[in-house]
Amino acid sequence: MKTFLLIASLILFNAAAFSQNFHFNLYAGSSNYNGDLQDKGYTLNQSQFAGGFGVSYDISDHFSLRSSLLFGTVSGDDRYTRNSIRNLNFKSAISEISIGAEYYITKLGDHSLTPYVFAGVAVYHFNPNTRDTSGKIVYLRPLSTEGEGFIPGKNYYNLTQMAIPFGAGVKLSLSENVQVGLEIGYRKLFTDYLDDVSTTYVDQATLLANRGSTAVELAYRGNELKNGGTYPPAGTIRGNSGHKDSYYFTTLTLSFRLFPNYSEAEGKNSKLACPKPVN
Repeated sequence: MKTFLLIASLILFNAAAFSQNFHFNLYAGSSNYNGDLQDKGYTLNQSQFAGGFGVSYDISDHFSLRSSLLFGTVSGDDRYTRNSIRNLNFKSAISEISIGAEYYITKLGDHSLTPYVFAGVAVYHFNPNTRDTSGKIVYLRPLSTEGEGFIPGKNYYNLTQMAIPFGAGVKLSLSENVQVGLEIGYRKLFTDYLDDVSTTYVDQATLLANRGSTAVELAYRGNELKNGGTYPPAGTIRGNSGHKDSYYFTTLTLSFRLFPNYSEAEGKNSKLACPKPVN
């Protein structure tokens, strides 16, 4: 991850040394996810606050390089899904660093409103947790709720992984140097364990012997419901391993040009140029 951060920084900071087309970007909005405990493709239900910052560099009238550092939280609860009998829930903080490119549908500077699409590559960190019946926060990965780490063929999932961010947005130019906007960005993941739910239930006695009573308690929570069932037999479907999890950000953006452009030549070429400061 340190190498990834260094590469992203060198690309954009070296570009900034030779151009005024360098922007500092702020993000604020919501984060959410799609997976076994949140089956809607896009929703603001169960959303959490998200925010961050980044830098971008305009390499042409239609393309920009971008890098960002974003923070958010994702959560899901069976109470709001079609599988409420399982009664599972989770929450996880998300931290992400990404590099990528934006493509502007209309030429930069020709219109005050500019739609765009973007894609790139990211590294993110997560750590799913829940609260036990006493209200204590418990991290789920060490519990091996589906037998990870002691059932043959089931390995621990990594808490830091790669993702493919992509999405779309629109920017409104308030001046040549300041823009506001709205962006929706999905993250394609290569894990189904963002929510710690993926495959089947492990045998209750085996789980108890290897990870203890807390693991059994949190692997299946239907017994906490009124008229709830008992722990399912080994091999019973617990999640949908054929569909990887994903998460997404819906954010308002604010962008500042770090090296304001007041040249008369560029001012004549831009329809959004700001007046040259008076000495």
